[in-house]
Amino acid sequence: MNKQPLKALALIGALVSGLTATAVQAAEVNDVLKAGAVKVQSAKTSQTKVDRIADQTDGLLQEFKQVNKQIESLRVYNSQLDRQIDSQLQMMSELKESIANATVIERGVSPLMVTMLAGLEDFVALDMPFKKEMRLDAVSNLNANLDSARFSAAEKFRQILELYDIESEYSLSLESYRDMVDINSNGSEVEVEMLRIGRVALMYQTKDKSQTGAWNKATGSWETLGSEYRRPVDQGIRMAKKIIPQDVIEMPITAPEVAQ
Repeated sequence: MNKQPLKALALIGALVSGLTATAVQAAEVNDVLKAGAVKVQSAKTSQTKVDRIADQTDGLLQEFKQVNKQIESLRVYNSQLDRQIDSQLQMMSELKESIANATVIERGVSPLMVTMLAGLEDFVALDMPFKKEMRLDAVSNLNANLDSARFSAAEKFRQILELYDIESEYSLSLESYRDMVDINSNGSEVEVEMLRIGRVALMYQTKDKSQTGAWNKATGSWETLGSEYRRPVDQGIRMAKKIIPQDVIEMPITAPEVAQ
């Protein structure tokens, strides 16, 4: 009779032991799950940090690449600037040398310009007397410019060369203009129509065409021409004014002088 309660107690003890073991196991599982959840959360947090760091690293890498490109561009630009500076230094050296040479040249040019104007003035005085007053005034004005500080030596020299060019063109041109001439050498000037053929012939004709004359280089005076030149000189004047086309005309031409 006493064995049955013992069995019951043993069964209850076994159940209690089983429940206790189950509870312990459940507690252990909960602890494992909690630990796993903590690890997962920690891993998630770590991954977030890793992703953020990766993004930052990628941004820094792109920025580094951009800075490298800028540095390379600056190197190329600086290299170009260095070459430009070297070129400018070379130019400065050449300019200094040119300035030094220009000072020497200017000292030599000034006497040359004086000589050129003096020679031109003598030439105009000895030349045929066409527009003589105007031509001598031009030389006189340039003489005044030589002493002026308003013009550089280069500009003064350019003006002299320009005047030489104008005088040179007179030798190749046909021109007619009105002028006052003392054709009778009595101090009384008469308005006439002048005809200049280069520097070969200089003639005049009165307004009524009653008197025609030419400049005689040998005597240095005006000489009255015969009636046979009245029509040719009139034609020459009309040609110079482009009223009629140029043609062959007979003119009183002084024979060329023999070179000495």
